[in-house]
Amino acid sequence: MTFTESLPSVNAALNGSAVLLLSAGYACIRCHREKAHRVCMISAFIVSAIFLFFYVLHKVLVQGVHTPFAGNGLWRSIYYGMLISHIILAIAILPLIFTTITLALKGKRSRHKAWARWTFPLWYYVSITGVLVYFFLYQWF
Repeated sequence: MTFTESLPSVNAALNGSAVLLLSAGYACIRCHREKAHRVCMISAFIVSAIFLFFYVLHKVLVQGVHTPFAGNGLWRSIYYGMLISHIILAIAILPLIFTTITLALKGKRSRHKAWARWTFPLWYYVSITGVLVYFFLYQWF
């Protein structure tokens, strides 16, 4: 397997790691473990940034080569519905993440918490659907 061929698997692993870190971060803040929450969320941000780098690198290296979805019927509708929502929210989530993290780093707790109520579930959804898109394209069909 070439480096380029391995990038989708690497990206799925990075998205899966982001899901685990986001889950741990959420659990930590619910238990009032703020330092652990901070470590988890900054780690999720770093993992997501690495994912974005490798995702763009993969697109540059394959130069427009499209991996078609091989499923049919209901699976095709499920896949494309998920893919469209994933793409739209992946674009929208970036400024939300930056704003939420910036507010936390500046110590603006109430504003951070208000933004996080929107950012967390969207970031979580984008990370989970990123893994699912990988499985739909490369593993299940």
